[in-house]
Amino acid sequence: MAGNPDFGNRIRELREKKKAVDPSFSLRQFAQKVGISATFLSKIEKGEFAPPQAKHIITMAELLDVDADELLALADKTDPELEEIIKSEPKAMADLLRTASARGLTAQDLERITKDMKRKS
Repeated sequence: MAGNPDFGNRIRELREKKKAVDPSFSLRQFAQKVGISATFLSKIEKGEFAPPQAKHIITMAELLDVDADELLALADKTDPELEEIIKSEPKAMADLLRTASARGLTAQDLERITKDMKRKS
């Protein structure tokens, strides 16, 4: 299996940081909380194996107190929930994303638009 050293290094870095203040973030215990084997996690962290399924990455993010979408992107994966949202309105969602990209919207622009939309709900 082709690995992803960037993803593995980031997971190890985040886990080790948590382990410094909470011993339950040992490789073995963290793997158990995520629902994967310690051997698999070790190989992921070393960049020998590809990242796990999206659901496990989301669990990792929750446990490590980081944004799941950022970890998913680093793993070259997408949240399955987003896939379902896009599939529910494929033309409109694709048009929205392509337009935002073509207009060169920045992360700050998108955050402002999202905040405005949430406020109007």
